[in-house]
Amino acid sequence: MQRIIEGKGGARGVAKSAPNPAHSAQVTESVPQVQRLRVDEGSEGQRLDNFLIRHWKGVPKTHVYRVIRSGEVRVNKGRAAADTRLALGDELRLPPMRTSPAFGRRPPAPAREFPVVWEDEVLIALDKPAGVAVHGGSGVSFGVIEQLRRARPEARFLELVHRLDKETSGLLLVAKKRSALLALQEQFRRRETGKTYAAFVAGAWPASRKVIDLALHKTQDAAGERHVRVVAADHADGRRSISLVAVAAAWPAFALLDVTIKTGRTHQIRVHLAHEGHPIVGDPKYGDFALNRALARGERLAGQRFERMFLHARRLRFEHPATGEVIELEAPLPSEFTALMAALGPLARH
Repeated sequence: MQRIIEGKGGARGVAKSAPNPAHSAQVTESVPQVQRLRVDEGSEGQRLDNFLIRHWKGVPKTHVYRVIRSGEVRVNKGRAAADTRLALGDELRLPPMRTSPAFGRRPPAPAREFPVVWEDEVLIALDKPAGVAVHGGSGVSFGVIEQLRRARPEARFLELVHRLDKETSGLLLVAKKRSALLALQEQFRRRETGKTYAAFVAGAWPASRKVIDLALHKTQDAAGERHVRVVAADHADGRRSISLVAVAAAWPAFALLDVTIKTGRTHQIRVHLAHEGHPIVGDPKYGDFALNRALARGERLAGQRFERMFLHARRLRFEHPATGEVIELEAPLPSEFTALMAALGPLARH
């Protein structure tokens, strides 16, 4: 990426930076300056917010989003949203940014491999455990991708294709080549992939309720915490969201659902199911908090304790970015899920 630096007096200079800010060394400048960056192949296709979080190492994530919302970041001389996808040749104007050394002294990510469901020369499919963020960010020093890079120092390129919530387990794709990353992300954007999640919910789900088509509106508080709610279809900031639901197993007071998402909105499954009156067991944000506490204490199922959110990326279908072959992957349910269901006893229906 080419970097054009503007000084306060209008002087300009040109410097070269590494193509991928996630792997590049950070240059410390004593006086914050306006920067102009040109998007190259190493950054093409990234979201603006993710690019800036990596570029401004040490800047709190909340401040990055605040600067984007204020319009101080410009893409091709215009305002841009956090989810704007950067295109090859785009010019970014970034405001002066002073970083705190305290934020730059994060401990290095420990090397860690994760269970591999599929791997070849261009991509990896991992079975991500719950409780691990997919990447470092606000309040999180490192995630799956940083740990994987440390475990594989010989890998020239490792990037997340998509994301999962920290407490959601299951299938996660990592690209080993830029071409694979762009091709797979395009499939996700065009909704040409099939993503099915296992969700264990409270209550008896009506088998006739197979489609949830509700608009969602996402907000973010001053601390960077995301909140999503259902809004009317004609809401100015609402985004249509579609989830297909099938009952995989059921008991009198619980149900195991297969939820296939046709849109990929933030917290879509969690909010859709909670809005229908069947929150996901263990959901700390949209769930039944009294039920969650009872399960965590082992008060509901003969002493069986359950202390996490029961949401698992179970199946994933996509077209291989190099061969064109349709790949269908499946990650088995975690052992704590099967133990919880076994404690419920015989199925009411299946």
